[in-house]
Amino acid sequence: MTTAAASSPRTYQVRTYGCQMNVHDSERISGLLEQAGYVRAAEADDNPDVVVFNTCAVRENADNRLYGNLGHLRPVKDRHPGMQIAVGGCLAQKDRGEIVRRAPWVDVVFGTHNIGSLPVLLERARHNAAAEVEILESLDVFPSTLPTRRESTYAGWVSISVGCNNTCTFCIVPSLRGKEKDRRPGDILSEVRALVDEGVLEVTLLGQNVNSYGVEFGDRLAFGKLLRACGDIDGLERVRFTSPHPKDFTDDVIAAMAETPNVCHSLHMPLQSGSDDVLRAMRRSYRAERYLGIISKVRAAMPDAAITTDIIVGFPGETDADFERTLDVVREARFSSAFTFQYSKRPGTPAATMDGQLPKQVVQERYERLIACVEEITWAENKKLVGETVEVLVAVGEGRKDERTGRMSGRARDGRLVHFDAGSLAGRIRPGDIVHTTVTYAAPHHLNADGEPLSHRRTRAGDAAEAGRSPRTPGVLLGLPTIGAPAAAPAPTTGCAAH
Repeated sequence: MTTAAASSPRTYQVRTYGCQMNVHDSERISGLLEQAGYVRAAEADDNPDVVVFNTCAVRENADNRLYGNLGHLRPVKDRHPGMQIAVGGCLAQKDRGEIVRRAPWVDVVFGTHNIGSLPVLLERARHNAAAEVEILESLDVFPSTLPTRRESTYAGWVSISVGCNNTCTFCIVPSLRGKEKDRRPGDILSEVRALVDEGVLEVTLLGQNVNSYGVEFGDRLAFGKLLRACGDIDGLERVRFTSPHPKDFTDDVIAAMAETPNVCHSLHMPLQSGSDDVLRAMRRSYRAERYLGIISKVRAAMPDAAITTDIIVGFPGETDADFERTLDVVREARFSSAFTFQYSKRPGTPAATMDGQLPKQVVQERYERLIACVEEITWAENKKLVGETVEVLVAVGEGRKDERTGRMSGRARDGRLVHFDAGSLAGRIRPGDIVHTTVTYAAPHHLNADGEPLSHRRTRAGDAAEAGRSPRTPGVLLGLPTIGAPAAAPAPTTGCAAH
């Protein structure tokens, strides 16, 4: 190896699968690696020095997807001496040493509880020229104490808890993420303020079950109080949260949403099924009447609220009548969007061994009927907004056809996707800026605004996007080893990174 090559910082790439928790964990993985001296590989770089897979174990094909991707990387690694492959996340927590057995060219396997160990494990694997597998059974340090490289200049995830105390029969997450661990409110609010100081306008509070936040320190009203406290943070324009659980949803949270100006009138609340019998088999401790009652209270307090959900079709034992009840609840709830899933058997879950596993063709037929029902409703609900003025936070990557259509895209305050024509402001509107525009067309999954924007507000988030800066939250220094020389970064002018 040449001296120049030896002194060059090692490059990394993180590939993420799964939920918002995994997306946010990947931001921490990137922050850890950059603190240790690695630099992110260019998008066109097919040969980064380190490839990290942050995996999901929820979907049926998760295993096949991972091992297929690992197989594709094997010849790349053979041609690239010194390259390392790491596998983390929920599938790593589940499969453990099985990953190295099936893919012996993997260098590091780490679990959901020890993300902070990754730089040490990579260095140890290099030194020992052997695979390192480290899976902890409980949380090592709360992940939010780790350094984070944020992917967005305008919106940020903030974890308020990790793990879950529920025992849904279809879900493997509690066994992989562990019991719920809550952060102290002051720590959460400090992280939110740090993000706002760097220009972030929107924060999403993240937990497996945000409504049970406070269970560890004995305050069942803690989540509503946290929402109200976010309302006191100057510069924070939008607050969202995901995901609540209907069994823990309380009236004080509805009041906090309605009475705190920067809390968005959008609610993602998983239904899973409209049948009480299926909900009972799923071990979801609420019933359809309770669910619809929450929806009714939310709409009474916030008539403009957009409500989204998750629905599983084909759970073991689901009858035609059960499925029809789900359609009835969908029609009554009037969702603005729904994430719909065909039930897939996950080893290690109680549902995997239940009687009444349904044939694929039955599940597929019901799934298609559900999609048609949902889209009919979401289209009708979106049509109600034609002619209305919406505030749009301009985003990156939301509009896959933007380059071809000449539009830009972003999210309204209620979470709906809006594609808009920049008109005479083309070239001046940046991701992270705010525009007000009038809806001219509605589709089932988005809105179009094809007239001239009514207003455009430049923001600090837009300035950061234009300058190519990403917010970074430093976390707690953990004495991690460094690799090579870290890339030079512009000196921060505000925020906790300046201290």
